[in-house]
Amino acid sequence: MNPGARSVLFLGKANDAHVERAVEFCRRNFATVSAYVGKWDDPLPEGAGGWTGDVIISYLARWIVPSGLLDRARLAVNFHPGPPEYPGYGCNNFAIYEGAREYGVTCHHMAPRVDTGTIIEARRFPVLAADDAGTLLARAYDFQIVLFYSVVGRIIRAEDLPVSGEKWARKPFTRKQFSDLGRVTPDMTEQEIARRKRALAVGALKPAP
Repeated sequence: MNPGARSVLFLGKANDAHVERAVEFCRRNFATVSAYVGKWDDPLPEGAGGWTGDVIISYLARWIVPSGLLDRARLAVNFHPGPPEYPGYGCNNFAIYEGAREYGVTCHHMAPRVDTGTIIEARRFPVLAADDAGTLLARAYDFQIVLFYSVVGRIIRAEDLPVSGEKWARKPFTRKQFSDLGRVTPDMTEQEIARRKRALAVGALKPAP
């Protein structure tokens, strides 16, 4: 049984309303919350790197948390805006590109390698014919905040976290693979180009910095 958590390190994405809601929820329910948000390629803040406490919560964070920092927490969990079939970077884009019929979100224990830790819980929803990368990710963000409330609520109540039994289906997608997805060459068919455009279309949901 989790003996109860009092101090939390929260790592998240800058300029995101869901992250702000998650931080506020933590601040209302834990004695001490050290919250840091950032953009891709920002260095891990010094205050985060030297933190020691009970729980690390990574929520859309832009950093790979070093193993030494993970070792200083009793519990470290990450909320990933994709299901176990789509670990890593650009997961919503690859789901659209591959024609996935289902998508979802995952909470898992953190490990030194991104999106490889034991899965706590995954929740799924259908991919619709009209979806593009942006609408799919927007819906995933809504599902993810609900999953966050559920899992972190268990931590607050000092309850054991579930073990889903699911496994990651593949190696995490990389930023290079995402970059390659955005390339269009003269030898591609119209169908392939259309697939790639749909997989990268974000509409009103602009790519986060």
